[in-house]
Amino acid sequence: MDAKNSVFTSAAIAAVQISVFIYDVVTYPVYTLLVQPWNTINNARRKRAKVVETKSSHITYRSMTPMKQLQIQLRDEGIDTMVGVFSHAVRTHHALPALGTRQLLEEKGEEQADGQSGIWATCSRHPESDFAPLMLQLRRLDLFCLGKILQFVLGDYEWRTYAQIDQQSTNFGSGLISLGQMPKRNVVILAETRTEWLVAAYGCMKFNIPIVTLYATLGEDALAHGINETEVTHIITSYELLPKFKKILPITPKVKHVVVMEHQLHESKFDGFRPDVQFTAFKKVIEIGGGADEKPSPPKPSDTAIIMYTSGSTGTPKGVVLTHCNLVASMVSFSAQLDFLPDDVFMGFLPLAHVLELLAESVCLLVGVRIGYSSPLTITDTASKIMRGSKGDATVLQPTIMASVPLILDRIYKAITEKVSKGSPLQRAIFKFAFDYKRRWASYGYTTPMLDRIIFGKVKAIVGGRLRGIAVGGAPLSPETQEFIRTCLGCKVVQGYGLTETTAAATLQSWDDMNLGSVGSPLSCCDIKLVNWDEGNYKVTDSPNPRGEVHIGGDNVSMGYYKNPQKTAEDFYETLDEVNGGIRRWFKSGDIGEMLPEGVVKIIDRKKDLVKLQYGEYVSLGKVETELSTLPIVDTICIYGDPTKLFTVALVVPNQKQIEAMAAKIGVAGDYDALCNSERMSAEVLKELQAHGKKCRLEKFEIPQAVTLCSEMWTPDNSLVTAAFKLRRLNIEKRYKEDINRMYSCSG
Repeated sequence: MDAKNSVFTSAAIAAVQISVFIYDVVTYPVYTLLVQPWNTINNARRKRAKVVETKSSHITYRSMTPMKQLQIQLRDEGIDTMVGVFSHAVRTHHALPALGTRQLLEEKGEEQADGQSGIWATCSRHPESDFAPLMLQLRRLDLFCLGKILQFVLGDYEWRTYAQIDQQSTNFGSGLISLGQMPKRNVVILAETRTEWLVAAYGCMKFNIPIVTLYATLGEDALAHGINETEVTHIITSYELLPKFKKILPITPKVKHVVVMEHQLHESKFDGFRPDVQFTAFKKVIEIGGGADEKPSPPKPSDTAIIMYTSGSTGTPKGVVLTHCNLVASMVSFSAQLDFLPDDVFMGFLPLAHVLELLAESVCLLVGVRIGYSSPLTITDTASKIMRGSKGDATVLQPTIMASVPLILDRIYKAITEKVSKGSPLQRAIFKFAFDYKRRWASYGYTTPMLDRIIFGKVKAIVGGRLRGIAVGGAPLSPETQEFIRTCLGCKVVQGYGLTETTAAATLQSWDDMNLGSVGSPLSCCDIKLVNWDEGNYKVTDSPNPRGEVHIGGDNVSMGYYKNPQKTAEDFYETLDEVNGGIRRWFKSGDIGEMLPEGVVKIIDRKKDLVKLQYGEYVSLGKVETELSTLPIVDTICIYGDPTKLFTVALVVPNQKQIEAMAAKIGVAGDYDALCNSERMSAEVLKELQAHGKKCRLEKFEIPQAVTLCSEMWTPDNSLVTAAFKLRRLNIEKRYKEDINRMYSCSG
């Protein structure tokens, strides 16, 4: 039977190939004239950065992207604060829809036989679930009932215009002042991504109130640290996060007032909280402000706009001080790098406490792109919190652009490949042929509309059917994932590079940049300097391309860390700008970059992730993890290298479905925990890791020679990853010290 299927599949694919070849020959001349692929190739190859300074120790590069009309207009009008930018957007797009939220019509709880919430039970037992880490966040936000999973019946998007957002934000800021908040005194916003978040933020900015942002997934101690360090008296939060404050308020004595963003269906209750804390509903604050006589106090460019706390991958979260000048510089440069269309729609679902999402949404408001809010658990029709038969957010909103992080795109990649692998031999062969065909023609500058409609149309429909671009940041995106998503979703996938300390801005690919694995060219707000790192043997004189530590210098660079002058002095410095005059502020990123001939940057290493093995070979742990994480059986991976050894080892949290399928194939029985403890399963997973490493062209010394399978999910709760789900290497090393020692002793 298998032989017959193989013959049939081969014959069918041969017939398809012949048909497609004839179609190509017939349509090629006319289609080439229509598409003009040479323009696509020429745009992709154009020079994007120039050298402005060359020394033996460093080379400095500057953007060659020309200024757009919007940049010139903002400069000529002297707009240099977030309040000024928003006022400009309101004047320009006054009556247009700005921010949209879906109506929550009904909540229903689905009872689980084992007494656990369906999602939580799935998340606990199935760490491979597409959004398991984000499910954990929701678990911590108390969105689950005991023994039930809450599912939503959602209606249409309700939109607020620029004019409405402008008035509501002014009233909110006025109301906050009426409740005792003072200008230039910090206020915390601790809430999920939603319309009220931006209304509150712009309201605070209009009255020159610095905003402190914290990840909702941080533990109570980390949250209390940020609240106490910034000495806030007022906090803005949401109904969903209220339970956290029963533990936080007793250890944050200066907090006197909490503003609560309402739930669409449930009334907020304030029993059991610290008795001297006053609670006020968000809408009530707007109402108070509407009747008050408080006048806005516009900020200066040098005033603090946001103190944004990092996720704390190397220890206690640090507060990064971002001024209005920093934010405006980044916003304007992003808007210059990417082109937007009049009918563009942005879907917002990443945390607004993350600088990437905040800047993305701010740029959308500036250029008139409406923003519809979503969450990772309601995006698609089959999402876990969408009631069966209801439509997910993407189907209703039909977004054209979105911001994402590699974690989510990696999950999509694995989900599609897993579904394809379960198809018939013919289906798998057709998908492979279509994928390779589209990828090949795309490299020549062509699009494949017929193939997109017939083969990839259903995949694209999952995210609304109109998606044309995804901007990715926050962590390295593997070239394999970038190319796969580009091909299957039929949209541009551009990668950017920036840090909280540089207001998310440093480099960004433009839509016409076809490079895979690079992070684009320098943005117009900053210079990129490559500096020799002798210890790692990275130098600007390297051949074929200059390499070195990436330093970012420009108006987007933060003033430093809040109340941490020592760390600020270590990571930041200033120089005289010999080209433009004045002082230029720089940040040492700790990342190692390579400048490609077109003037685009490729991040190839990180100083903190670099390990020198016994014979002197350097291993970039992050690079190896990025490549191996694309393997379907890997849910999470941490590579460890002992400087006294010749090789690396791996700690892997395996994908449950994949490891169970592997176990069934080789005849190993047991539940998830038992499989993770099985020596035979470890050996099989190691074989796959090593084969995949060779496929990704990793060096022999980079490929792990031993593996430990970890049944425990790595979450912010157990301190093995940060709130942004970055590895806490020291904590992982400490937790699995015995396993690491065992791997080296058995493989030595």
